[in-house]
Parts: sequence; structure tokens; C-alpha cells
Amino acid sequence: MTTGVLIMAHGTPASPDQIAAFYTRIRRGRPPDAAQLAELEGRYRAIGGASPLAERTRAQVAAVRAELERRAPGRYAVAFGAKHTDPLIEKAAAELAAAGHAQVVGLVLTPHASSMGSQEYLDRAAKELGATPFVAIGAWYAQPALVELQASRVTSALGARSARAQVIFTAHSLPERIRESGDTYPEQVAESAELVARRASLDEWLVAWQSAGRTPEPWLGPDVRDVVRRLGARTDTDTVVVCPIGFVADHLEVLYDLDVEVAHVAAEAGLEYVRTASLNDDPAFINLLADLITVAAS
Repeated sequence: MTTGVLIMAHGTPASPDQIAAFYTRIRRGRPPDAAQLAELEGRYRAIGGASPLAERTRAQVAAVRAELERRAPGRYAVAFGAKHTDPLIEKAAAELAAAGHAQVVGLVLTPHASSMGSQEYLDRAAKELGATPFVAIGAWYAQPALVELQASRVTSALGARSARAQVIFTAHSLPERIRESGDTYPEQVAESAELVARRASLDEWLVAWQSAGRTPEPWLGPDVRDVVRRLGARTDTDTVVVCPIGFVADHLEVLYDLDVEVAHVAAEAGLEYVRTASLNDDPAFINLLADLITVAAS
């Protein structure tokens, strides 16, 4: 009896010539105007021309596949599906369904659950799988191994810096209207920040939001850039250590929104900027993902 595993992530253009099509897709089929496209292309150029997310995600999926094979040879068939790029979630799910696995386990590479985030991925997979039993892995931000991994990164980033360093945990902002349906995403982010902060023995920390969409409606705040500006006006802070707790790999929202934009804001505010290292394909993180899958499949 075999188990299919569908690992899902956002997806990203792998080269500059794919940016326009990608931008059109995330805008639900509405092509960007010339200024919008030029701005996004400029962001990618600032981090080397393309996001490393595609490469990082491939490495994560390959490492999970290898670890599952090591644990149970021949039992798991691992596929990858993206929200916005090929192979799409639907294509990967259809291939798993056609293979006749006893069940399919779905894992989204984001630790927090939300109706506008991971749930959309899982719903798309379930619809395509049809009658194939589907085990969806929910929020996993509170997993002790993940808390330990993030806490160790915070401790490492702080290093020997003075007590005047302030840690800020960030996650991707979503429209405020998610609260209307009882979505607990904001509370999950706050809880995960507290878990990591306590494990890292922090006395004080902040939670902020990043990468909000450019729409007229209100988005979750405060924005991390505003938080950094306020910290710059304080006499008890000389460094900001940013931990993007909502992300599991290097990509545009980390390498540009934080390492370029927030770093620039910090410099203007007279603060040193430091960011914690991304999880990427850290073997300890891969083991955590494999553990989640094997527990779900049991």
C-alpha cells in the first residue's frame, strides 16, 4: 500500500522572462500595466534577477522525498504542486490520483493556516483528488522542533549584541477581512512568535506584518517598516533583528521586502539591521516535515 504526498508552495518565476506571466496569474488573469511590471522586475533585479524560491523549494521537496524513502523504502510517492507556477497543484494532484495510492497526504510549506493562504492550496488539491482519501496537514507552527529551529536562529542573529537589540517577528500580511470569518491566522502568528521568543529567552519582542498587497482595503498591521521607524526614535534600541517567522525559504518577500526595504528603513533610522537565516533545506527542518507526513499517513 503506497501513500502519495503532495507538497505545495506558492511558486515563483524561475527567470526574468517569466515575470510578466507570473504577475498576470497572481492578479487573477489581469495583466499588469507597464509601470507595475517595471517595478516588480526592478525588485527581482535587486536580488539578482530572479528569486531563489524555485530552487529552494525543489531542494526541500527532494530532501523530504529522500528522507521518506530512507525511513520507508517504496512507501511514499512525493509530488510538488505550486499555487501560481508549473506544475500547478491541480496537475500534481491529478497525477497522484491516477497512480491509485491508498491515500494522499497534503502539506503546504507555510507553518500558519489561513482561509486565504494554506486552505486554498488544500481545497484545490482535495477537489482534484476526488474520491482519493486526502489527509490535509493543518497548521504546524507550534511543533517543538520548529520552535527550536527558529529560536536557535534568533539566538544566533543576536549573538553578542547588546541588550539594545529589538527582535521583530514578521509574517505575510493579509486583508483585515479575514477576521470576519473567524480566521485565526493573526493569533497563530502571535502565538508562534511567543513560543520562539520564550524558547530564545527573550524578555521583549514585537510582531509586525510585511508584504501587504496594494489594494484599497485595510491589511493586517502594523507594517514592519513603521515599527522600525518608531524604534529608531527610541534611545534604548540600536539594532533590529528581524525573524520572518511566517516563511520557510529565501524568496522575494525576504530578500527584497526585508533585506532591501526594511534594511534601508533601519539605516535611515540609525539602526543596525540583522535578519535570521531562512530554514531552506536545513536537515533538521527536513526531518520535521518528514515527521509531519509520517504521522499524518499513519
